[in-house]
Amino acid sequence: MTPRRLISILALIALLFGAGVSIQPLLNDSSIWPPDDYVEYWAAGRLNLRGQNPYSPELLLPMERAAGRDTDEAIMMWNPPWTLSAAMPLGALPARAGQFVWLFLQAGCLVAAAWMLRPGEPTRVSGRVNPVLVSYPDVRNHTPAHADRLAGLLTFAFVPTLFLLQSGQIAGLIVLGAALFVVCVRHGYPMFAGVAAVLIAIKPHLAYLLWLAVALDAIQHRRYRIVFGGILGGIVFTLIPMAFNPDVWSHYFAAYRDHPPTQWVSLTLGTFLRFALGERHFWLQFVPMLLGIGWFIRHWRAHAQHWNWAEQMPAILLVSFATAPYGAWHFDLVLLLIPIWHLAAILMGRRRWIAFGLFAGANTAMLALNAAGVWSYAYAWVAPLVLVSYFGLRLPGRAAVPRIVPA
Repeated sequence: MTPRRLISILALIALLFGAGVSIQPLLNDSSIWPPDDYVEYWAAGRLNLRGQNPYSPELLLPMERAAGRDTDEAIMMWNPPWTLSAAMPLGALPARAGQFVWLFLQAGCLVAAAWMLRPGEPTRVSGRVNPVLVSYPDVRNHTPAHADRLAGLLTFAFVPTLFLLQSGQIAGLIVLGAALFVVCVRHGYPMFAGVAAVLIAIKPHLAYLLWLAVALDAIQHRRYRIVFGGILGGIVFTLIPMAFNPDVWSHYFAAYRDHPPTQWVSLTLGTFLRFALGERHFWLQFVPMLLGIGWFIRHWRAHAQHWNWAEQMPAILLVSFATAPYGAWHFDLVLLLIPIWHLAAILMGRRRWIAFGLFAGANTAMLALNAAGVWSYAYAWVAPLVLVSYFGLRLPGRAAVPRIVPA
């Protein structure tokens, strides 16, 4: 070990020690940065560890209030039981310490995903260019360091990232799952890609086209190992919470029966369609899915022969989110980072500046809405804007993109 490296390690240890001392008052005082949605995962995880119902408002409410959440109604965890595999380790911690662990976990997931999907210099696989996510029109103009800085800047300049970290929500794990899926497929580990998809299934309705794409890809290209990996991962991550609470699935279905999604007012297009044509018609929220499925059928026909998950994942997630039926909130908009990273990487010249202008304008508008204290559905325009920008700015006219070796 060189003296320079030794000094760097000692400095890092000193920095971490100083940070630990400085946050000690925060650990003892929940009035400083009080917990928000984080408590739903902490309390649900703790209840399931005890063998109790993690979907019970009566059990959740006193725990959440004791953790420092000022609320008269329980904050529910509506995610499927396999999510408890992530929530239970959190529930094993004291509430305040768990809040900081959860914060760094979500931030770390976004950083890791940005790094894995960074559009730097292409790597060589079998003597051919095969980048992680995209090819640049002119790779010589971009260095890996430039690409890393760009992805990191976009991640933490995106206002929904701040929403996610402030609220203590879980979408960072979904972004990480999508990144792991792409990287595992590309490196020839389809079983692990299927396991990574379990993270995306924390909110399966936000990526509904992905499940259709996985099924068709398995049938047409005989990539059944992705499906097997997903099934195996789903079973394992479900058996873990069931080992502590065998009735967790009955608790989950009972909670949905008593509090169905008809009560949710999220930022989906279907919500606005339902409010315009009749709130009692919940089926109207699923109408935008027909548009998404129609787009996917056409897209699949055009790309099925040389289907490449690295190329297709951004569009699949974007269209799924933009046409999701329910359960999309302002902090879930971090899923749009994947198409945003992709678009920023492949655009050159004037179109890149247009994209950055739209990005800056959208973030300014979101900050203004947040300052005004509006409800989550006021951000319903963000996903359509990213959708139009993503496909509109990639229309013919830019420099040709080198062909990506099918993953």
